[in-house]
Amino acid sequence: MTLQELYQEIEGDYDQAIRVLRIEKLIDKHIRKFPTNGVADSLIKAGETMDAQGLFEAAHALKGICGNLGLVRIAALADQITEEFRPGNTRRKTDDEVKDLLRQTADLCSHTSAWIARYAEG
Repeated sequence: MTLQELYQEIEGDYDQAIRVLRIEKLIDKHIRKFPTNGVADSLIKAGETMDAQGLFEAAHALKGICGNLGLVRIAALADQITEEFRPGNTRRKTDDEVKDLLRQTADLCSHTSAWIARYAEG
């Protein structure tokens, strides 16, 4: 599987990743790290206690990583959580709605990580 084929499978935006990271070798290096970077796990853990600061920080980090890698669907979900818990913003979603966003994010991260593992196997 090529890197571009991986991006098709995970519905990522390869062109966005190349615009940010500029060379395929860097995309390859960083996409391989995604399953083990721990940011999604930190987000889910913060969601267990609805820790507003933890949710903001982890979602903001995940949004940045995914935006740089062209993982646009995960970045969009992380953006919603980031804005929900951005200091100074008024919350608009219920805890149940946030937990649903967290479930969607976790599922998508898991799906993406599984495809990355297949890609990394060669």
